Amino acid sequence: MTVIVRDVRPEDPRDAEGFARVRRAALPWMLATGPQVAYDLAHAHPDARARPLIAEIDGEAVGTAEVSLAHESPAQGGALVNVFVHPDHVRLGAGALLLRAAEEHLAAAGATTLYSWVLDEPAPRAFAEKHGYAPSRSAHFLRLDLTTAELPPLQAPPAGVELRTAADFAADPRPLFELDAVTTADEPGDVAAVLDDYAHWLASTWNHPLLDRELTTVAVVDGRPVAFSAARTDGQGRYGSGMTGTHPAHRGRGLAKLVKNDSLHRARAAGRTEALTGNDAANAPMLAVNRWFGYDIVATEVRHVRTLG
Repeated sequence: MTVIVRDVRPEDPRDAEGFARVRRAALPWMLATGPQVAYDLAHAHPDARARPLIAEIDGEAVGTAEVSLAHESPAQGGALVNVFVHPDHVRLGAGALLLRAAEEHLAAAGATTLYSWVLDEPAPRAFAEKHGYAPSRSAHFLRLDLTTAELPPLQAPPAGVELRTAADFAADPRPLFELDAVTTADEPGDVAAVLDDYAHWLASTWNHPLLDRELTTVAVVDGRPVAFSAARTDGQGRYGSGMTGTHPAHRGRGLAKLVKNDSLHRARAAGRTEALTGNDAANAPMLAVNRWFGYDIVATEVRHVRTLG
């Protein structure tokens, strides 16, 4: 069997569906759909130099690679490469071919430091270390069964706080962009991100096909958003927490729990059956919030780093 690695063809929906199918099989705790893959490819920021790759055997997608520069980081030279191989097709050389093609592209684009998420399992970690990647930090995938979970009762918001949904900001989502930018700025991680491109945020976040505005809960004070829990849904009963964040001036008031609880109740009422989320292992406050809801850790990823040159 010969493995072929090539660029994803944006005009071919079969490529997007194959890409998503591999992602779901290799990483079932993240939402992935064909339309989402096609949308992400069509709306990638030009500065990211994104080049999604697909590995095939006899025309069947068996592996994928997410490849881009970390264009939102103020530091220069950072890049992201995440390789996924379908569990039924491991040890056939697809991962190594994908990684080689990704590294060549990123080196030519000026990358000097490569960051890659790797499942915390013996084979993936050995693969990463064999190719010169060293572990740095960890993050967890968490799952909650919405059909059986005993969610905390809905609570009235504190005085002066009103709960709305993202759909209420359809006429002018800029206040949500500003809150997203503030909360993203101090999110734990080894690659900092600065959100300062409103037009790109509208395309890549606000209009994203997985964003569910009706299930995204926003806490508002004096007409301004101060906390939010972003919801993503895949149309197949699954609900993913995109991010839960609170403005620094309003932390310590329990608003993260308040908005996430409201969003989870909305999700279950809307017929969603499975809730998924992810947490940096060092983000103890958010891990505590998710354990309070009843989420269980189902898998762990380890960020690996390689310096080029």
